[in-house]
Amino acid sequence: MMTVVNSISNVMNLVRPSVLELTPYASAKDAFKDFKKDLIYMDANENPYQSEWNRYPDPDQLALKEALSQLNGISTDQLLLGNGSDEILDMIYRVFCEPKADNVIINTPTFGMYKVLAGMHQIACKEVLLTNDFQLDIQRIVESVDTQTKILFICSPNNPTGNLMNKEDVLSLVKSLNIIVVIDEAYIDFADSRSWLKEVVNYKNLIVTQTLSKAYGMAGLRLGICYADAAVISLLKKVKMPYNVNILTQKFALKNLENKSKFKKEISEIILNKGALKSELLQIAMVQKIYPSDANFLLVKVDDANKRYAQLLNNGIVVRNRNKEPMCENCLRITVGTAMENKKLIEVFKTLK
Repeated sequence: MMTVVNSISNVMNLVRPSVLELTPYASAKDAFKDFKKDLIYMDANENPYQSEWNRYPDPDQLALKEALSQLNGISTDQLLLGNGSDEILDMIYRVFCEPKADNVIINTPTFGMYKVLAGMHQIACKEVLLTNDFQLDIQRIVESVDTQTKILFICSPNNPTGNLMNKEDVLSLVKSLNIIVVIDEAYIDFADSRSWLKEVVNYKNLIVTQTLSKAYGMAGLRLGICYADAAVISLLKKVKMPYNVNILTQKFALKNLENKSKFKKEISEIILNKGALKSELLQIAMVQKIYPSDANFLLVKVDDANKRYAQLLNNGIVVRNRNKEPMCENCLRITVGTAMENKKLIEVFKTLK
């Protein structure tokens, strides 16, 4: 592996020249930061008649960032919020990847949006298969990097396989490759492992994404979180839409983040239910294998995924058929439900012929 000096200058060399020269749009609300003051707003051409929604939201989401900063021990200037993690991933593409010129690397099977976004931005997407135990193939990843490679996407815990990626493998790539490494931690709250977000101060090329959609039960809000070096965050802000996180999302997320005990309780119950569900599923004849999971779902190999998916659907249960994914032949991805939902799933499975 080639060793590089992990400095912000290396990162700047990866940025699209047009983005470096770009002056971001400054909204009316960017001119001041104290939204708690009782002011008369005559700056943004809003409807002046008061309701909860007549004003634009804080474009920098300062109150919400401060709450997340305290929760995770990360400075607010190392935080960026998006309309779901998908928007954050999209911004990363726009900052670093030149259409029809650059390429990215993904590790399949993995989250499908990495490849979809590559296609949307006309970026070549190199797919490196995971090893037989669903770990990173370090040698093939390194061999796939060329002078036009800008980003390596690592999902950990991975979707749809559910497993964490080996930390030593990930760290070796972050340290040795002169490209951006994005670690997608959508499911990290379910894993018995420390997040990578504290490492963004040590590695300038590291970007960590998280979400409130999974463990925090706010999928309908669409709130994604990006952690990176402050200089990288500044670059991403250049391509961020001015009011990308609406006022409803900001208020509701801020209120719900205060209830830490609720989330801890739910996460504990989900992990407990996952163990019970796995034990029950292993007693089902058509279930051939259940892969280790550090997430809130199980990847389950059955005798005929297409048939079992249709049968479950006919019985009012929706799972995800991953049969067409590489290395996931005849696999169903089953999200851990409540104890009652899991019980119903097992009852239906036992009736299938």
